[in-house]
Amino acid sequence: MALMFALSRRRLLQLASTLLPAGALGLTPLEGMAEASAPFVSDSFPAQPHELVREVVTVAHFDLKRLRELVDARPSLANAAWDWGFGDWESALGAASHTGNRPIAEYLISHGARPTLFSAAMLGQLEVVKALITAQPGAQRIRGPHGIPLLAHARMGGPAASAVFDYLQSLGDADQTQPATLAEADVNSLVGTYVFGIGVAQQIEITADPKAYGTRMYSYSPALTWTRKGIIGRPLFHLGDRVFYPGGAPHVRIRFARDAEGILMTVTDADLVLTARKKLETK
Repeated sequence: MALMFALSRRRLLQLASTLLPAGALGLTPLEGMAEASAPFVSDSFPAQPHELVREVVTVAHFDLKRLRELVDARPSLANAAWDWGFGDWESALGAASHTGNRPIAEYLISHGARPTLFSAAMLGQLEVVKALITAQPGAQRIRGPHGIPLLAHARMGGPAASAVFDYLQSLGDADQTQPATLAEADVNSLVGTYVFGIGVAQQIEITADPKAYGTRMYSYSPALTWTRKGIIGRPLFHLGDRVFYPGGAPHVRIRFARDAEGILMTVTDADLVLTARKKLETK
């Protein structure tokens, strides 16, 4: 009974301290301060704060100084990973690997990030790459974040990874998937804003910029980019007949079809099916 009373009293103080000053509860200032100073606990606890996870993966592409600040404060963020859309998961080390950022990759690994086939390719670790592919035949065809092929990681590693690049090229299938041709007329007709709700964020922009991705990360540059308002764009790879999949998510299908009202986009991701109508251009 005494234990129940103690627990009830403690809980009562926790609740009351958020509404009443310490003096109103008959507590000394020290007691009231101890109760009121309890740290705020977010709904995501004990998971890492989502905004920090996203920032770590973002800056791991290009900003070693900021990355150090974040990881030094929270060492577990060296293994942070973020879903950029449709299950396109990218780790901080994955970001550094496909951008060819050796200093960031080495910093992350020295702080506990888990090395991968992709980091080994970019860092020029030929024997590691050979051993993994020997142990797992066909691993050279596995794609990294955003659908970036293993061969491109070696290319991004520069001269230090040239031996890995030559080895992967000799296999003949480390980057063999070429998107179907998309006619310029189709590109022009599909570009625009597609709406699936009344909110500002319930819109999808289809844009076309052949130079957006270059030819280093992708041997075959995507013709279109799919961007929901407020998020990072996803490159689209054409399968034929105006059917695409977004980079890093080959299981997803994005279809465009013309009907009496214009162009309709259908996005199919497992049991999710979303349709969006292209806005008519105003003159």
